[in-house]
Amino acid sequence: MQKNDRVLISRTDNLGDVILTLPLAGYIKSKLPNVEVLFLGKAYTKPLIDACIHVDRFLDWDALASLSEGEAISTLRQLSISSVVHVFPNKAFARLCKRANIPMRIGTTNRIFHWRTCNKLVKLSRKNSPFHESELNFALLKPIFPNVTFPSKEEIATLYGFSRVEPLEERFASLINDHKVNVILHPKSKGSAREWGVDNYQRLIDLLGSEKYNVFVTGTEAEGEQLRDRLIKPNPAVVDLTGRMSLSQLVSFIASADALVACSTGPLHIASALEKLAIGIFPPIRPMHPGRWAPIGAQAKVLVKGGECSDCRKTKQCHCITEIQPEEVAVLLKELE
Repeated sequence: MQKNDRVLISRTDNLGDVILTLPLAGYIKSKLPNVEVLFLGKAYTKPLIDACIHVDRFLDWDALASLSEGEAISTLRQLSISSVVHVFPNKAFARLCKRANIPMRIGTTNRIFHWRTCNKLVKLSRKNSPFHESELNFALLKPIFPNVTFPSKEEIATLYGFSRVEPLEERFASLINDHKVNVILHPKSKGSAREWGVDNYQRLIDLLGSEKYNVFVTGTEAEGEQLRDRLIKPNPAVVDLTGRMSLSQLVSFIASADALVACSTGPLHIASALEKLAIGIFPPIRPMHPGRWAPIGAQAKVLVKGGECSDCRKTKQCHCITEIQPEEVAVLLKELE
């Protein structure tokens, strides 16, 4: 690879997945600082990718997909990309990369369409792997760095480069209390993860109290509608931020707070990348267990019921996660007092 080459990382799925992919950009820059790193993502993930100092340019998959095939191919050719790493398999994009004649096109052997569209195939199975998602991503760099090995989680935590955060608006900055521990609770997951339950968050709020803790609840407006009557209105000291923030401002607010408590969601991984106390509450069910999806960061913590369980694999209600006690979370938070 030449010093002026361009590497494109493609991850067109969700927030947490994108965060756990950013260390690839950090690794590439650490080995080849003059190489330009591009990142293809969905439009709504742009604030996360823009916050990474290791990414030189964001490419909007939604905008590219809206073009005609000829226009999309022309756009890719104009970028003079030397290598594309398909971290998240995207059949339509893989086809465009081949048609655009990108010299090195890296994909996994587990996707049949990669056999037709990629010229560098990596044997990689995620579902039953004992490795973490962020570790598995590094396997896809082998065609570029033949001697690459899975870095330790401690090493991965140093590769985020998640520091290009926009200033926090005054209306949100004024809510931070420098004399208290500022804790964000993110109870919902838009259905993408097993949730701890509103009752447990209510008990946690009671345990913390308002004398030493400044508690915020975040989420979408729709999630706020689910939470207000049961969690927010009964607790006048809790600040309701559901539906009030853009993603970029949520990132900035997490950067200004001290801790975040959530299940396996994007904000949990954002907090860990920002080196905040990120407390993740997980079920022990594969492949959603913390061995695969735990937050990776200097202050990341995980709570999970011991052993393995499959009793509630096919249901949204999971007793393995709801049985984790609020007192366990409170003990971790009290370390910040």
